[in-house]
Amino acid sequence: MSNGIQQLELSCGARLVAEPIDGVSSVAINWLIPSGAATDPPDGDGYAALLSELIFRGAGGFDSRQLSDAFDRIGVQRHITVRSRHMSLSASMVGHHTQKAIDLLTTTVRQPLLPETGLDPVRSLCLQSLKSLEDEPQHLAMVRLAECHLPKPFSRSGYGHEDVLIEAGIDDLREHWETRSTAQGSIIAVAGNIQVGEIAERFDKALSASIGEAPEIEVSEQGARGHHHFEADASQVHLGMAFDAPKESDPDSMLQRLAIRILSGSSSGRLFTEVRQKRSLCYSVAASYRPGRDFGYVTVYAGTTPDRAHETLEICQAELAKMSKGVTQQEFNRAVIGLKSRLIMQGESSQARAGALAYDMDRLGHSRSLLQIAQQIDQIDCEQLNAYLASHPFESETIVTLGCRDIQ
Repeated sequence: MSNGIQQLELSCGARLVAEPIDGVSSVAINWLIPSGAATDPPDGDGYAALLSELIFRGAGGFDSRQLSDAFDRIGVQRHITVRSRHMSLSASMVGHHTQKAIDLLTTTVRQPLLPETGLDPVRSLCLQSLKSLEDEPQHLAMVRLAECHLPKPFSRSGYGHEDVLIEAGIDDLREHWETRSTAQGSIIAVAGNIQVGEIAERFDKALSASIGEAPEIEVSEQGARGHHHFEADASQVHLGMAFDAPKESDPDSMLQRLAIRILSGSSSGRLFTEVRQKRSLCYSVAASYRPGRDFGYVTVYAGTTPDRAHETLEICQAELAKMSKGVTQQEFNRAVIGLKSRLIMQGESSQARAGALAYDMDRLGHSRSLLQIAQQIDQIDCEQLNAYLASHPFESETIVTLGCRDIQ
């Protein structure tokens, strides 16, 4: 059970949000560093990918092996992910190692060695990761969909461009990290077996020398949108669709979540039932709602054979159009239960809570408790959802196909 969320601004400028949870021994930290893919220089799409690998290759007085050993000695499981606005550094540990873990994490972020000798191995890893997209056509299709639909630089995938990965120099990477890895602009979320005052004091002390503020990200160009086909040596056709949707802070965001839950929340979702179960048009079909701080969008994916691709697209579009005619009370009730079940499961994981707290703080400017989210859901009824769907049809679509044949 949660003891309540506390939100603080540290003297260094970082925002800290913490939630003690009774009955758990673990602690999870999710640190959003303002150095995501969208923050890379215009000609440097790939810096974030390289830096996400480099920062763990030594920091402070530790070389790469010593730093890894220091984390492992106190059982810290850590992971870093390049997202659009931020680099997400997550760590989990047993509660009594939290203070030592904070010291190691802040040293890693603020005093990385970024060794020149580590650049070529990291470069190789990033190029392999980029190349591996060819073996994951479903994921590649959704990467291409975001590139076409979203405004630049938010359309970047986090994998980077091959030429940038090959040519990036260590001095440019070091300068970029110094500019972007500031305390001001960082969001640090902590959940689990914690004393909030001790956590805040430790982070404040460790980051006291951190100065500066990362520049805001500005849209440079709108997405191309429309219909785009990408040739691929594949026996299947991978279809992606994208539509504008409410951002997280929009009052309609919870209505959109419920709508997508009905459309694609489970094997009883409309897309799965109509496209896969009834017509056997594809082996995989799903929709997802992606709300952000500045905008939101809905994606639909379907993987099928070339001869069934056009019909698959038509049936998906028909199901999306039918949503504007409303949903049944039974569908609504099932969606509500599904969302609340996810909340319960999230509440049992300190790691999930830390992630949710961090992203709420970024997208909303404050973090919500599980009870507050449940109350938001309970304030909606089927009539409200149907009114929303009637006035917000799925429009302004972007369509991407990836495979051996276009379906236009």
